[in-house]
Amino acid sequence: MTEKRRRFSAQFRAEAVQLVVQSDRTVTEVARDLGVERKTLNKWVSEFRRAQVGAQGGAREPAGPVERVRVEEMEAEIRRLRMENEFLKKAAAFFARTSR
Repeated sequence: MTEKRRRFSAQFRAEAVQLVVQSDRTVTEVARDLGVERKTLNKWVSEFRRAQVGAQGGAREPAGPVERVRVEEMEAEIRRLRMENEFLKKAAAFFARTSR
């Protein structure tokens, strides 16, 4: 019988990584407590650490994985709001032209 693949939210991943990075617990301990495969959690931690090293040369990166996820969510919200704003500008211009 095949197992259904589990999906983890970005928030869950960030919090799991934070448990490893900001505590003295090992990846194996945290993975066992959260019910996640050790290899999966280790991959998330590695990705986080690579992102931290890559960000060293550029702008300041948020302090932890939870903050990074929050910044990504805010950036997505800003993109969505800008698109809505552009649409409303175009709609206002259209109605201004047709109402004359």
